[in-house]
Amino acid sequence: MRLSVVMPVLDEAGCIRTSLERLRVLREAGHEVIVADGGSRDGTPDLARGLADCILDAPRGRALQMNAGAARAGGDVLLFLHADTRLPADVLEQLAAVFCTGSRRWGRFDVRIEGRHPMLRVVARAMNLRSRLTSVCTGDQCIVVARELFVRAEGYPPIVLMEDVALSKRLRRLGAMAALPGPVVTSGRRWENNGVWRTIVLMWWLRLRYFLGDSPRRLGRVYEAGPR
Repeated sequence: MRLSVVMPVLDEAGCIRTSLERLRVLREAGHEVIVADGGSRDGTPDLARGLADCILDAPRGRALQMNAGAARAGGDVLLFLHADTRLPADVLEQLAAVFCTGSRRWGRFDVRIEGRHPMLRVVARAMNLRSRLTSVCTGDQCIVVARELFVRAEGYPPIVLMEDVALSKRLRRLGAMAALPGPVVTSGRRWENNGVWRTIVLMWWLRLRYFLGDSPRRLGRVYEAGPR
């Protein structure tokens, strides 16, 4: 198994070097790291140089950036990783248990949200449980998929929000999801900066509107505006 880690970034100067340094051990083991930049204005690509195997200029938007990174990937397993999320130390062993000895060809990790607010633990548990019940993942859980299956699914839909939900629905039609124990640890900055309860309500509201058929473009504008 050769792993390709695809990291979509936009103005991540504050954490990009630390994030990529954590992946050094994977690169030293022969795996690759691809950074897909969506037009950063804070020098993120320059800070990433020397710490990734490939740095791409991609159209802005996580779906487009991740598709661009996947198109350049040389591994047979793709792992989509946010810059503010870190992988478990035994990530390769967890992946090998699925992709080398199991029958499942895609999955995600349980997530833990890092932060001081006690509700963040509840949010993470709810995300993990919902994902197990529905086989729908969020980007914070680090979707991982065999490249041939990603191609069969036609990649991420080119939408501005809910791209991970849409990809999950495509993938679950092609095979069962693997729930890897992880945990991957993601930053709680979005929740804490905008208010934990307000962010929870916003995300559930967006998911409900998406389920009811609202336009991802319209929902993206609401998401960018943030909780009020």
